Amino acid sequence: MKTTILILLTFLSMGQIQAQTKEKSALVLIETQNEWMHEDGKLYKALVKDKEMMKNSIANIEKALDYARKNNIEVLHVGLRFEKGYPELANGKSGLRKAIQNAGTFPINEFGSQFYEPVKPIEGEFVVTGRVGASGFTGSNLDAYLRNNKIENLYLVGYATHVCVESTLRDAHDKGYNTFLISDGTSAFNRTQQDYVLNEIVHHFGKHLTTKEFVNE
Repeated sequence: MKTTILILLTFLSMGQIQAQTKEKSALVLIETQNEWMHEDGKLYKALVKDKEMMKNSIANIEKALDYARKNNIEVLHVGLRFEKGYPELANGKSGLRKAIQNAGTFPINEFGSQFYEPVKPIEGEFVVTGRVGASGFTGSNLDAYLRNNKIENLYLVGYATHVCVESTLRDAHDKGYNTFLISDGTSAFNRTQQDYVLNEIVHHFGKHLTTKEFVNE
């Protein structure tokens, strides 16, 4: 009898811990916008070499998002968009600050910066604003929202794995969040870049798991 009671108490305790973890968790969608995900997106056409990996990541993002919505896990959308003329990037002479302007990507209120239709925000989901850098935290209200809502665990999906997803992962770790990268819910330009981040980078700043593992936790 005592053994049965102890087992029941253990399961109840585990359930409470899982519930508390879910309450303190958020699925963070990084740049799930037309530039990356739509076949007419500039970045999709110019940079994505492994189209199969990209299409697989899109399907998995949809699965992770569906799971989060059904299980009351916070959903945050971290897009990127710039005013006409890219004044936020000033006279960027190198890196993304130069490349974004040259490519003309993520212009505000235009097709490329719009969220990809199948995963666009719905009522009640937070859309991060103010972002101007590679990390989802740079210049944005992301950190304030997470802290004010007592969110501790971040599950990242989106693009590109080796650029803005990795930058957000590093930043989140240094800010004290427990950070997880959903590996097949992200995509780099090619498999070599993807594998390098998963095998050599992620463990320094968090953990990675598959979509299947995320939905079965």
